[in-house]
Amino acid sequence: MADAAPRLKGLVEQLLGTPLPVRIRAWDGSQAGPPGAPVLVVRNRRALRHLLFKPGELGLARAWVAGDLDIDGDLYTALDLLAGFIWERGEDARTLAQALRDPEVRSAVRGLFRLAGPALPPAPPREEVRRPRRRLHTRRSDRRAISHHYDVGNDFYELVLGPSMVYSCAYWPAPDSTLETAQRDKLELVCRKLGLKPGQRLLDVGCGWGSMAVHAAREHGVSVVGITLSQEQAAYARKRVADAGLTDRVEIRVQDYRDVADGPYDAVSSIGMAEHVGAERYLDYATDLHRLLRPGGRLLNHQIARRPQRDESAYSVDAFIDAYVFPDGELQPVGTTVTQLERAGFEVRDVESIREHYALTLRSWVANLEAGWDRAVRLTGPGRARVWRLYMAASALAFEHNRIGVNQVLAVRTPESGESGLPLRSRTWN
Repeated sequence: MADAAPRLKGLVEQLLGTPLPVRIRAWDGSQAGPPGAPVLVVRNRRALRHLLFKPGELGLARAWVAGDLDIDGDLYTALDLLAGFIWERGEDARTLAQALRDPEVRSAVRGLFRLAGPALPPAPPREEVRRPRRRLHTRRSDRRAISHHYDVGNDFYELVLGPSMVYSCAYWPAPDSTLETAQRDKLELVCRKLGLKPGQRLLDVGCGWGSMAVHAAREHGVSVVGITLSQEQAAYARKRVADAGLTDRVEIRVQDYRDVADGPYDAVSSIGMAEHVGAERYLDYATDLHRLLRPGGRLLNHQIARRPQRDESAYSVDAFIDAYVFPDGELQPVGTTVTQLERAGFEVRDVESIREHYALTLRSWVANLEAGWDRAVRLTGPGRARVWRLYMAASALAFEHNRIGVNQVLAVRTPESGESGLPLRSRTWN
């Protein structure tokens, strides 16, 4: 008799103490759960072993990346329904130990082990970052972390990002605009906030595939130095620069921001870069950028932010993101970012939240990935493609529900005279 799904549903609900909001289809073909709801497909018993030997988000991620778990139905709806189980339940050792004191929980866990069958813990998928304990955010560790995420293959990024090759939040004039229009508008917004003028020097920190550098040089007549730690990005960006006929005005370097020593610059753009810096290094990062600017020079810092916690010492990096997407990446509240920039000597002049814009951007990237799914799998393998689909869809929901945000912070290295060079009226960019 095929009864794995009803048994699994009952045990999970006993374990969690709440009804499952999705339907389950198990490896034996059986189903259980609310009719019409998205279906959580448990392809084999190994999925349960992933969850039992690594409870919480990381176990779910391993089962998903390995292809042992899947969603039949709308992915966004399913993740929204499962959000309480994925993001909002504690999963540290102390929480699990407390839960296991409950006889009902212990009984459910025993039942799940019986259903999972006798076996050793499954190996993590090969896409998971494996690393010894080490110091974070050294030059070497940052190079490795950047390579894990960005050296996936430029063809894959072209498929996901589209022709703009901009891997950060777009700036949407309307929800039904195209991704290309929104990304062009974002680059132009950054240039206007920085007040770029012909003949000035711009440092683009974390330049990606060169989109900001090319736009600023072509549209605003500035000279640009773009830096990245990714060899693949740099090669792609240099070709774009050459194709645009801008080699006399744009230089792309494989260089750590800590090693830039040819200031002063008139402006610095840091778009989607600071998330990789790390909380302990952030003040040093801000101080380095302040040092590289001339007096009166502007910084535009475009950065994802998390919500502040009552106890900031309890913050931990998202397990799935750290293991599969952005190793060593850290988010901080926007207030912390502003404080660190001010401590480094900047005068913060404007903070613009564009949280909803990132949700629209991510949904466009997911649509691109799904439309080119077979090619994405050929380019990167099924596991990596599944990582990207899950992380981008889940991130879109996180922005929509205000679990995370994204902000553009404009700061000035204001000289002793106090003349910032900014207009009297806020957001009259020139």
